[in-house]
Amino acid sequence: MTTKRFKRGDHVSWNSEAGRVRGKITRVVTSPTQFKGYTVRASGDEPQYEITSDSTDHIAMHKGSALTKLAR
Repeated sequence: MTTKRFKRGDHVSWNSEAGRVRGKITRVVTSPTQFKGYTVRASGDEPQYEITSDSTDHIAMHKGSALTKLAR
C-alpha cells in the first residue's frame, strides 16, 4: 500500500466530527511520540502529521491516509 506523503507547509483537509476541516501541516512526525495524552505510533514508513486548523487554530494529528492535499 502506498502511503500519502506530505511536507511541512502543505495545505490539507480532513474529516472531523464537525465536518470537513482545512489546515496547514506544521510538523511531520516519524517516530512514536506523545500527543494530547496519547501515544502516536508514527514511523519513517508511516509518518503522522501535526496540523493547525485554518479557522480555529486547533491542533490535530492525522495519518496521511486521512488527509487530502489542497491547491493553494
